[in-house]
Amino acid sequence: MKTDVYDEEAETTHANRQGGEKSGSSKPEFNKEEMMKKVQAAGRPGAEHQALEAFAGEWKAEVKCWMDPNGPPSVSQATSKASMILGGRFLEEEFHGEMMGKPFTGRCLMGFDNTKKQFKSVWIDEINTAIFTSEGKGDAGNKVITLEGRADCAGSGQKDIAMKQVFRVLSPDKHILEMFHDGSKSMEITYTRK
Repeated sequence: MKTDVYDEEAETTHANRQGGEKSGSSKPEFNKEEMMKKVQAAGRPGAEHQALEAFAGEWKAEVKCWMDPNGPPSVSQATSKASMILGGRFLEEEFHGEMMGKPFTGRCLMGFDNTKKQFKSVWIDEINTAIFTSEGKGDAGNKVITLEGRADCAGSGQKDIAMKQVFRVLSPDKHILEMFHDGSKSMEITYTRK
């Protein structure tokens, strides 16, 4: 005979531990083999990851920056080295250029999330402590990848600015990255294979 509510809860807990089910329980049952198959499928590089290989290699780059969207851009030269890592799952880039007249290094990690069906990117550099993340989709057989994110600007004090990056593969030896800041084009980098 149950003496109080505590005994009923204890019985329910014991039944669940033993694999039994008390009414009202909604815990899903897991099949370990099925779970592993799904995890392996989600982790397998596919066509989108192969598309990222177009950006791998050693590059010279021409960088155009617009401080004023209606004015002429400043132009500088840069270099980039990018490679596929972790079994072809991610593209890792190290970029060496110039920012505000000083040497500048940045790193980008880009991949395709099979579960979310989106390209994702992370950018860090030696000027900022912020980590810029963006995500989006591929078009034209993944020859055009458009990523969007939001960022704050320490210089202007603006917060939560809409940012967009558009990667365009023009040929095996040339691609362009266009960056848009609050709807206006702020940067264009033309990469040419060394």
